[in-house]
Amino acid sequence: MRARMRVLLLLAAAAVCVSHAQNNNNSSNDNRQQQQQQQRSIWDEPIRFSTKTKDTCTMVVSGAGDYTRLRVTCKGPSQGQTPGRSYYCDFQGKPNLCRAYNLNPRHYFTQMMWDMRKLSHACQGPKVYRPQMCKKYPDEAQMTFLASWPKTTTPKPSKPVQEQRKPVAPPQSKPVSTPKPVKPQPQPAKPQPGKGPQTKKTTTKPGKTTTRPTEQPDSKASRIASEYCWKSFHGVCSYFISWFQN
Repeated sequence: MRARMRVLLLLAAAAVCVSHAQNNNNSSNDNRQQQQQQQRSIWDEPIRFSTKTKDTCTMVVSGAGDYTRLRVTCKGPSQGQTPGRSYYCDFQGKPNLCRAYNLNPRHYFTQMMWDMRKLSHACQGPKVYRPQMCKKYPDEAQMTFLASWPKTTTPKPSKPVQEQRKPVAPPQSKPVSTPKPVKPQPQPAKPQPGKGPQTKKTTTKPGKTTTRPTEQPDSKASRIASEYCWKSFHGVCSYFISWFQN
């Protein structure tokens, strides 16, 4: 009897273990199916948008281990016979660390798309995108720029190459201007005895005439006055000389 009881207990314990394992497998399978459906709903339906310069872009989400990877592929409008430009860029991060992302992952990338469509070049935006729904989370939970084609990273400024020193020409000295010789100003001639100083001819204004005393031209008084008086005082001198003679 005891042996039978032991066998029954062992069978009951084994049945409980099997049922518990089946429940765990079913729950894990359900979670996987939900995740696969969620991934398909995001990854199989790319997000499309246009940039500020009318570039047609597509956002495709994929998985890379523990990371979520995003590729943005764009093509510009053709101009006549010239085809439009083509470029793409990759982003990588762990947005699943954000609780709001797990509730609505597609809206997370839609918010990224709203920022990209404001740009002229979809791959020349910020290096780290912080959608509003997960803005408070660290950089690890954000989508970070990974690579692009063609490369859009700005090159680091190279060290300026030292230019070959050109021989410095000596400054050309300006020719010294020799001062012009100053013309000596003519000194006024000393009055010779008997001759008055030569005065400049002045134009007498009409209307004002000085009355001189009448004199005889060949008189002795006028001859003495011309020898000993200035020319401007000949009349006066001859007058006084003739007065004294008389």
